[in-house]
Order: sequence, then C-alpha cells, then structure tokens
Amino acid sequence: MSAAPTEKREHLYKILVIGELGTGKTSFIKRYVHQFFSQNYRATIGVDFALKVLNWDQNTIIRLQLWDIAGQERFGNMTRVYYKEAVGAFIVFDVTRSATFDAVIKWKQDLDSKVQLPDGKPIPCILLANKSDQQKQGIVTTPAKLDEYVKEHGFAGWFETSAKENVNIEEAAKSLVNKILTNDKQINAGELMDTERFALAGGKTDATQKKSCAC
Repeated sequence: MSAAPTEKREHLYKILVIGELGTGKTSFIKRYVHQFFSQNYRATIGVDFALKVLNWDQNTIIRLQLWDIAGQERFGNMTRVYYKEAVGAFIVFDVTRSATFDAVIKWKQDLDSKVQLPDGKPIPCILLANKSDQQKQGIVTTPAKLDEYVKEHGFAGWFETSAKENVNIEEAAKSLVNKILTNDKQINAGELMDTERFALAGGKTDATQKKSCAC
C-alpha cells in the first residue's frame, strides 16, 4: 500500500511595506506579485493590499498579505491599526533621494513601537535601497555603510532593489519569509515547552503551585 499523502501546512503572514512617498513601494509589490512594472502609478492613499501565494516546499503553502501603506501615514494616527498582527516588514527608500533615507529610522522607530512578536521582540524588517537602476544619479550611501546601518538599527538585512529591472525583488522577499519562518518555529517551540511544563505541573501554574505548597 502506498503511504497516504502528507497534508500540506498553510501559513498566512501579514507583511508591511512602508517608507516615504514615491520610494517605489507599490512598484515593488506589483513586480513581486504580478511581475509587472509601470512608470505611472498613482500615489497610494491610506493603504492598499496584495496577496502572493508561495509553494514554499513540498509540504508548505505560504500566503503573504502585503500591506502597501501610504508614505504620509507615519504622520497620522492609523499606523497602529495598519501594523496590527504583522509578522514582517520592508522599509523602502529611494537611492536618488537622500531625504527618503533620512526618514528610514523614523519609520523603523514607529514600526518597533507599535508592533512586536508574541515574545515582545521587534518583527523582522528588511531595508530596501530601491531604484538601483538609477544609481548614476547618485546613491545616498555606500553598501559598507549600509551593512553597519542595518546592524546598528536592528534590521534583518538589506537589499539593493529595482522594481523596474526586477533586481533582488524575489531575493528580498525570500529572505524575509525565511526570517518569519524561523521566528515561527522558535515561538511555537517556546509555546510547546510552556505546555509541557504546565502538564508536568499537573495543570497548575507556578502561582497555583506556590499557594498549594505546604510551607
């Protein structure tokens, strides 16, 4: 008899795409989800959504819900609502506009203050140096400095990207998903250990055990 087919695991992950107005957030998402690029996108108002389905491996399907958040939203009161339950993020800046890079740290601080993993740690965030096809117009910083920058500010990594020429789009997304999966496994392992401790304690919490202890 042949073995029964293994049931596929499915994950739904909410990912934020944030950064200043005009950095190419929508272009990044369109290229990644639809393999499409246009020079003529309207500025996002509020928030927009896209879904990407990945057959990650033989046994795993991953659905990425990408939230395209307007550049001006950092100044509003809705980002806490938009960020809720996110498990990963991209912060995008435009390599030809230094002001968009200067704003990156403000976006990171806003993100870290409003959403965390269940264990209280920041969600993994990857920095995208976008519009690399226009580097001749002057990249805002060098790769060596960006390596230092991402370490200093707690990013999970960075990529030079071009939505126009489809450079490092898939690679950046794959890197973030790998970070999310690693966090998932660690958090699930921690929850399993807590459950086992609870069972070994006869279904009692530490506080209950202390109360019932004859001292």
